[in-house]
Amino acid sequence: ALLLWRSMTQWIGGIGIVLVSVAILPMLGVGGMQLMSAEVSHVKVEKLTPRIAQTARLLAMVYLSFTAVQTLLLMSAGMSWFDALAHTFSTVSSGGFSVRNSSVAAFDSAFIHYIIIAFMFLAGISFNLHFRLLQGRWQSYWADQEFRLYGTVVLIGAVIVYFGIPLMGLGWEERMRQALFQTVSMITGTGFVSANYNFWAPASQFVLLVIMFHGACAGSTTGGIKLVRVLLLIKSGIIEAKKLVHPRAIYPVRYNGRSVSPEIIQSVGSFFVIFMAIFASASVAVAATGLDMVSAGSAVIACLSNVGPGFGSVGAVENFGHLTDTAKWILTFCMLVGRLEIYTILVLFSRTYWKS
Repeated sequence: ALLLWRSMTQWIGGIGIVLVSVAILPMLGVGGMQLMSAEVSHVKVEKLTPRIAQTARLLAMVYLSFTAVQTLLLMSAGMSWFDALAHTFSTVSSGGFSVRNSSVAAFDSAFIHYIIIAFMFLAGISFNLHFRLLQGRWQSYWADQEFRLYGTVVLIGAVIVYFGIPLMGLGWEERMRQALFQTVSMITGTGFVSANYNFWAPASQFVLLVIMFHGACAGSTTGGIKLVRVLLLIKSGIIEAKKLVHPRAIYPVRYNGRSVSPEIIQSVGSFFVIFMAIFASASVAVAATGLDMVSAGSAVIACLSNVGPGFGSVGAVENFGHLTDTAKWILTFCMLVGRLEIYTILVLFSRTYWKS
C-alpha cells in the first residue's frame, strides 16, 4: 500500500504541474502570461481553449490516456498489474520511483524497456504539443524548434553513450537499448536505471551529467533548466557574436518563426545564472559535509533537476541514505526549488510579494 501510495503521489504531482503550467497560468491574463514566460519558459504561450475547465479536462484526458495505454502494454509484456501500474505512474510523471530495488533493471525484457523508453520520451514533450495532436495538428511536433532539439539531443547523446558502454558479452542491440534508456531517463528527469552506468566510460557519464542539467521540454512533467531556455541562450550568444562584426546590425532572436522580446531573453539569462549559482553553492555545501566532489555535485544536480540518481556514492545502484542530516536538508531544499522553479521560490520569500 505504501509503495502504491508513493507512486500515486508522483502521478498526482505530474498532472498538477501540467495543469498549472499549461492550463491555468495562461488563463490569468497578462500577469499570468508573464509568469508563464518566466517560469515555464514558453516564448509564446497559447490559450488552448477559452475555458480553464475545458482545457483541464482535455489535458487530463491526454495524461490519463498515456497512463492507461502504458499500463496495458506493460501488463501484456509480462509485468504484474501492481508493477505495471506503479511503474506507469512513475513514468508519465517523470518521477522515477520504482517498487524494485534494482529499478527497471529488475525486468530482463527488451519489450518492457522499449515501452518505458517510449513513454518517458512522450512525458518529456510539451503537453501543448500533445494537445494540438488532439486537434489533428500532427505537424506541430516537427514545427516546434524545442521538440526538434529534444529529439536531436536524445539521438546524439544515446550514440555517444553507446560507444562508452563496455562490451562484457553484450550485443549491439542491448548496448544501444541501455544507452537509449539511460539517456531518455536522465534527460526527462525520470531517473529509472536499467544498468549500472558508474562502470561506463567517463565520456558516457559526462553526457548523462550534462543532459541532467537542461532536462527536456518546457510544459512537460520534467525538471531541469528546460531546452527552450538553452535554445534561446544559444541563439542569443550567436547573435552577440555577429554583432561584434556588425555592431549596428539588428538581429532579432527568433523562436518558431517569431521574434523574442529582449525582456524574455533577459529573464532566461537570469534564470540560468541563478540556477548555476544555486548548483555551485549547494555543491560546495554538500561537499563540506564530507562527500567527494563528484558525488556532491551530481547529488545536487540530481535533486535540483529532480532526476534522482547521481554518480559516485549516489550513483545508479546507490542511494542517499548514507549522507549526513545536513546534506539531506540541503538536497531537500534543492528538490523543492527544482520542482517549483526558482522564480516561484524567490517570489514566495520576497518581502514585496507579501505587502498589501
